[in-house]
Amino acid sequence: MNHSSQDTGSRGIHEDGKLYVVDSINDLNRLNPCPAGSQHLFPLEEKIPALGTNSGNGSRSLVFVGLLILLIVSLALVFFVIFLIIQTGKKMDDVSRRLAAEGKDIDDLKKINNMIVKRLNQLDSEQN
Repeated sequence: MNHSSQDTGSRGIHEDGKLYVVDSINDLNRLNPCPAGSQHLFPLEEKIPALGTNSGNGSRSLVFVGLLILLIVSLALVFFVIFLIIQTGKKMDDVSRRLAAEGKDIDDLKKINNMIVKRLNQLDSEQN
């Protein structure tokens, strides 16, 4: 292993931008330069997209459509909740009106009951 680093150092592999072929894992220290025609198969300009290109428009429009759908669904849910709150309020008003009417009926029944009890007490005291 130590001689592999010495071998690569002695060959002077400081040439930038060249491709090398490795035949096997055992031959990692022995680098063979690629043929001259294959050195420029992928130019650097094609690997790195320019900042001004529109390569992300597809994903941006997809995100925009997703956010739009999310907004529409959330607005529909909000309107549904508002509708339920209004309906619940109407039902509560109806129940409170019924309770108030039944409360009046109960008060009237209590008064009638008190009058009957008084009358029965008067009749009972007259008989004694």
